[in-house]
Amino acid sequence: MENTVLELRFALDTFYFLISGILVMWMAAGFAMLEAGLVRSKNTTEILTKNVALYAIACTMFLLVGYNIMYVDNPEGGIIPTLGGLIGTQAADANHSLESDFFFQVVFVATAMSIVSGAVAERMKLWAFLAFTVVLTGFIYPLEGYWTWGGGFLSQLGFVDFAGSGIVHMAGASAALAGVLLLGARKGKYGKNGEIYPIPGSNLPLATLGTFILWMGWFGFNGGSQLLLSDVENSTALGKIMVNTNAAAAAGAIAALFVCKILWRKADLTMVLNGALAGLVVITAEPASPTPVLALLLGALGGSLVVFSIVLLDKLKIDDPVGAISVHGVCGVLGLMLVPLSNTDATLVNQLIGTATIFTFVFVASFITWALLKKFMGIRVSEEEEINGMDQHDCGVDAYPEFVTVRSNI
Repeated sequence: MENTVLELRFALDTFYFLISGILVMWMAAGFAMLEAGLVRSKNTTEILTKNVALYAIACTMFLLVGYNIMYVDNPEGGIIPTLGGLIGTQAADANHSLESDFFFQVVFVATAMSIVSGAVAERMKLWAFLAFTVVLTGFIYPLEGYWTWGGGFLSQLGFVDFAGSGIVHMAGASAALAGVLLLGARKGKYGKNGEIYPIPGSNLPLATLGTFILWMGWFGFNGGSQLLLSDVENSTALGKIMVNTNAAAAAGAIAALFVCKILWRKADLTMVLNGALAGLVVITAEPASPTPVLALLLGALGGSLVVFSIVLLDKLKIDDPVGAISVHGVCGVLGLMLVPLSNTDATLVNQLIGTATIFTFVFVASFITWALLKKFMGIRVSEEEEINGMDQHDCGVDAYPEFVTVRSNI
């Protein structure tokens, strides 16, 4: 009887990992739709191509080397991993299958890379972006992941990041920031005297759909990070995580809506969408310990901050077409700093050390990688190619051919 119960729990926890992973994989569709809606129509096919290709590359690289670097046979509390290949072997005392754990983890690394694609949209070469994807998903992300979730020195220090506000979201934003600084702004975004010219997205219904898909996928992102389901304690915690995740997203959207009303007397849909995502990023650092009311407050802080962050980056001429650096980077940091409010095991000092370590490593490693790509293959398309659109240059297929045909006849 005892063996039967253990087998049932093993099967349930494995199934729970797989379903959570499927939800997180669905976030790839959310990022694709969000970014496709927030870029101009002439760049839609190219951004969709990037999102499909980066997911495929992330899955391949994490299978071949990334998972092993992050998790397999590494020294406890160490800095340098063992640098092996593939995903290792099933542990004798495992409470779920090794392959389900890999599947759940691989969709996280794809999420980190998806953050980069939106920030560098509309002017980066497709093949330079894909080359960077190989490096980030195969080596940069797994190494900082080992330091935290893989038992490395940051986890031993006491750094807390439940589902990846820093490990996934801030890391992706750090890589994006490095690329944007080397890449420069889109043509026509900023004037010579400091003017800022908005470049509206082409399809706000699509961006809204993408946000709801991400919101839904986040239940797997945060819920799956509980890691177990098959007992009273863990299943109760899972219910709380789901409630807090949803509450933070809702409060983030509401807060962004009111901030926009106060600042501009308008309901800016793009800010509201980013407000919901900001609330989700903030609560991701610790969704298990806050009360639902505190989760609302944390989400509202994220939704408010993201509006000011997007405006500030624009003033600094850091061109991020989708607001990814603000949503995932700035609000990722906020989430990590707020963890000690509800988790007594976390301290502000340890959170600061972990945050600074992840940001510095990912930013510097990414900047070096981007710089090498810029030197040897170039990372930005020509001015003519940017004006004509990335769809024709990189893909040869327009996402909206009827619109292009009508426009050419005018």
